[in-house]
Parts: sequence; structure tokens; C-alpha cells
Amino acid sequence: MDENRVTGAARETVGRVQEAVGGLTGNREYQARGAANQVQGQAENVLGQLCDNVREQPLTSIAIAAGIGYILGRLRIL
Repeated sequence: MDENRVTGAARETVGRVQEAVGGLTGNREYQARGAANQVQGQAENVLGQLCDNVREQPLTSIAIAAGIGYILGRLRIL
């Protein structure tokens, strides 16, 4: 398990607590900081999942990345 998944889950949990405490005390800044920590934790967890998938299935990951690159090249977005 990637360490990003662990820290992401911890950050998300802390964010939930911060948001709840901010809601109970009426402190909107603390509540917003908690929501931001939740989003950061979710993003970090997704990054950890991605790293785990790359380690477990490197050829599939390369194929997916090549497919996305091909589609973006055809669309000429970048």
C-alpha cells in the first residue's frame, strides 16, 4: 500500500473533524479549511491508488497512458 493512501485517508479524516467543529462553533474559516483538507486527502488517496496500480500492472498502465496521449494528440488540445 502506498504511503499516499495512508496520509490521504488521515488528512481526509482530519478535514471531516475540522469541518464538523467549524460547523458547531460557527467558524466558517475553520469549516472551509476542513473542506479543503478533505479534498486534499481525497486527491492524495487517488494518487496513492494510481501508484499502487502502476506497481501492480505496469503494462496496463503504459497502455492506458499511451491511449490517453493518442486521444489528446488527435484532439490537438495540448
